[in-house]
Amino acid sequence: MRRRIGIVGAGIAGLACAEQLRGIGDIVLFDKGRRPGGRLATVTIGNASWDLGAPSFTARDPRFRAEVMRWREAGWVARWDDGPRNALVGIPSMASLVAEQSRGLNVRFGFSVQSLVTTDGGWVIEGERCQAGPFDGVVVAVPAEQAAPLLALHDLKAARHAASVRSFPCWAVMVEFCRPLKPSGHLATDAGIFSVIANNRSKPGRGEAECWVLHASAQWSQKHLESSADNVAIQLLAELAETIGTDLPAHTFIKAHRWRFSRPCGQSDQVIWNSSLGLGACGDWCTEPTVEGAWLSGIQLAERMRATLMDWEAPDLVEDLRDAG
Repeated sequence: MRRRIGIVGAGIAGLACAEQLRGIGDIVLFDKGRRPGGRLATVTIGNASWDLGAPSFTARDPRFRAEVMRWREAGWVARWDDGPRNALVGIPSMASLVAEQSRGLNVRFGFSVQSLVTTDGGWVIEGERCQAGPFDGVVVAVPAEQAAPLLALHDLKAARHAASVRSFPCWAVMVEFCRPLKPSGHLATDAGIFSVIANNRSKPGRGEAECWVLHASAQWSQKHLESSADNVAIQLLAELAETIGTDLPAHTFIKAHRWRFSRPCGQSDQVIWNSSLGLGACGDWCTEPTVEGAWLSGIQLAERMRATLMDWEAPDLVEDLRDAG
């Protein structure tokens, strides 16, 4: 009997879980974003682009290395020779890695999930103006702070697990200069108040625009968490000049973005699966705060789900997606 699974969050973790569950039934993913990306977001304006979220990733686990090899063969991933050791990036952007994985999956972007509801027929996922379901099982694959309230009404232990994890914020600035910086550089980590200073142009497939991404440290970002984006952009630009020790060329574009839930800490190194409820959770907050950690969490949860889902005896369910407005 085919099962229906709803997954809240179409980032690396949610997509990995959905891919691993192929074959057991119908998988539907819901994401509040209007397009693929999430914390692998890329902003493109004309010929300029910035990988605003994770600048790169690495692959150590044998399972993830095998998956990355498949991505490389498909042309989705390449080495970043000017980046950190063994750094890999999505081609032609970090967001394209999520976009490519989304192809062939049923992903509903622009669906902001507000709550999970249990009914006689199964789980119903409620959004701002619509709802979907019922589902045999539901997976929550969003940051811990967003997962906790969704889990709280159904599994207090799981909700406490999510609530015990705290995510550091990160202010990120994308800036385009009219000419290359001098001295020219491609990447620095833990320099001054910055956790990352990266030249997007140094990555393969990015074009020639002089686009830089500046990530403030967790400490600085927390201290300035409620500052305006305009003020943060001005401050980080001034800090960049001081850090590299030279005047900056004129910039043609600058904008700041706040990642409120950037890097989780306090993980228990385990995913959540309540087989009696058909409710689970995964994400980098369950394992380690990396792209690899997020992917592995999705795989681990799917493996646990597969071991129990096929033993369920539930009625055939038909989707009910209707306008609630």
